Amino acid sequence: MFHESHSKSLFVVLYRDVCIFEEHWKLLGRYQADIVTVMSFRDAALSFQMIEGPGTGRQFTARRRVRLGDATPNGRLRLDAVARYLQDVANDDTRDADWSDPHWWVVRRTVIDVHEFPTYLQEIDLTTWCGGVGSHWAERRTRISAVDGTVLVDAAALWVHVDEQSLQPSKVPADILDILSASAGGRDVNARLLLRDKLFDASTTHTEIWPLRFADFDAVGHMNNAAYWTIIEEFLADHRTVRAPLRAIVEHVVQVEQGHEPIRHISSGDENLELQLRVGATMHSAMWCGVNP
Repeated sequence: MFHESHSKSLFVVLYRDVCIFEEHWKLLGRYQADIVTVMSFRDAALSFQMIEGPGTGRQFTARRRVRLGDATPNGRLRLDAVARYLQDVANDDTRDADWSDPHWWVVRRTVIDVHEFPTYLQEIDLTTWCGGVGSHWAERRTRISAVDGTVLVDAAALWVHVDEQSLQPSKVPADILDILSASAGGRDVNARLLLRDKLFDASTTHTEIWPLRFADFDAVGHMNNAAYWTIIEEFLADHRTVRAPLRAIVEHVVQVEQGHEPIRHISSGDENLELQLRVGATMHSAMWCGVNP
């Protein structure tokens, strides 16, 4: 599995150093840059390509049941619960594969495509594999299916490997890269953010405080990845027409820590949510959710 880091300053370091890796994309030319700047948050979110499963290589499957605490009052599986499931099956996979370095990975982006929501007490299978690799990161694909094989949810999480001492992005260890490459099928991925600041239309936003709870923070002392998804769940609760098929994306820029007072900068319509989570002038996370045509 790609596990979360054990440092409170990690996301600050990660953001700075991954930006260095992004510099070479600027050399692709002004033409490509102009194309990117006219994209919207929605365009950027929907541009992500969810690849199909591998023909070869390692896959890991675990079965679980949707429990009471993971379902809405109407019985559908919540997205924050999906995010937890993704973390859990990833953890189980890396332990089963006996990775040499299973812990020093941090999530940069998670994309969740819901084709059909799992429901309360339903048994589901979670199958995970590597969808692509980079020099310092990898994409973990996970598919949630009914026991009869019906595909319910597809997810892709981009995880960056970091050095335990310096906390800077570091190359994926060779033994892990061998495991990942077998199912990646030669596909390369980069760590560039999709929902970049310049694509956000701040002219149509309103702001709301997002109160932090003690339960939002995990064993490594920062806001757990799954807790960010409760923000999208609040949007879904107020927009009952936004249901499957839908896509939701959460990108992590700087971690949220205890004592922070995050503000949601929200631009939403009837069919989609665009959101930045900020503390002061610093963007900590960007999110999008909407109908997936």
